[in-house]
Amino acid sequence: MATLKFLSFLILQIFLVLEVANCQGVEVGFYKKTCPNVEAIVKQTTAHYISRAPTLAAPLLRMHFHDCFVRGCDGSVLLNSTKGNQAEKDAIPNQSLRGFQVIDAAKSALEQECPGIVSCSDILALAARDAVELINGPTWAVPLGRRDGRVSILSEALRNLPTPFDNFTTLKTTFGSLGLNVKDLVVLSGGHTIGMSHCFSFSSRMYNFTGKGDMDPNMDQNYIGRLKIKCKPGDVTTIVEMDPGSFKSFDTDYYTMVSKGRGLFASDAALLTDSQTKAYVLSQLNPYASTFFNDFGESMIKMGKIGVLTGKAGEIRKHCALRN
Repeated sequence: MATLKFLSFLILQIFLVLEVANCQGVEVGFYKKTCPNVEAIVKQTTAHYISRAPTLAAPLLRMHFHDCFVRGCDGSVLLNSTKGNQAEKDAIPNQSLRGFQVIDAAKSALEQECPGIVSCSDILALAARDAVELINGPTWAVPLGRRDGRVSILSEALRNLPTPFDNFTTLKTTFGSLGLNVKDLVVLSGGHTIGMSHCFSFSSRMYNFTGKGDMDPNMDQNYIGRLKIKCKPGDVTTIVEMDPGSFKSFDTDYYTMVSKGRGLFASDAALLTDSQTKAYVLSQLNPYASTFFNDFGESMIKMGKIGVLTGKAGEIRKHCALRN
């Protein structure tokens, strides 16, 4: 019995040593010796695409968000399906993602500059930051050193990603399980200041809120009237602006919309059902006193550290859509 206990203790110690070796964390300037031009190359590539299609900024930001919420920030959202395994990319919430060509182009350029050094997950984190900055949003220092995961499972994306239908309790639980607090929740929701959404993501609020053919009483009725012109019952193809009139520019208008009952999703409206998140929404209405840009950068840095693979864990993919 004593021998078994000793062996168990020894195995535990070895496991802990390996964990420490593989969890060195991420840091700003991680590639300063091995690939010093990494940030310039990713930014130049991202700018090339955003200058031609500014609407790519929103899906690039969302791609990083969706990556981190499933298995951590390991680039698993970038992987293609393989025989017998449907990847995260194929899950319904991810089927509207665009901008994979930006990540692939940056990876190709980096493989020319410093082959086998920079992970796809780090490229995605940088591209998301650069895309936001390029449309007049905030910038932040991105800690680097992530490695790429080898696993990507469709069902995990369906299970772990927040949905536009979530109430506050569900959102708080989802974010909290990943180490993100209520402030991070309301701040990161501000990413809805850019981008588009399909009608089916919010149509129940207009046509069948409680299953009785009614409208959501918490949604501005005039806003619903305008949305009904674009989105008919059962429409699964039409897309609308998440932040009308400002969907291409990263700004504080999202919070103004939410405060007026014009948040597009039930998850947006949920921010007014909690005292802390409601107070934050109202505090951002004056753009000259807003803390949103600084807060967004801080929450993005925090989100970007969720479940990262470092040290000898994972791999550095040669192609972002394929395992080595």
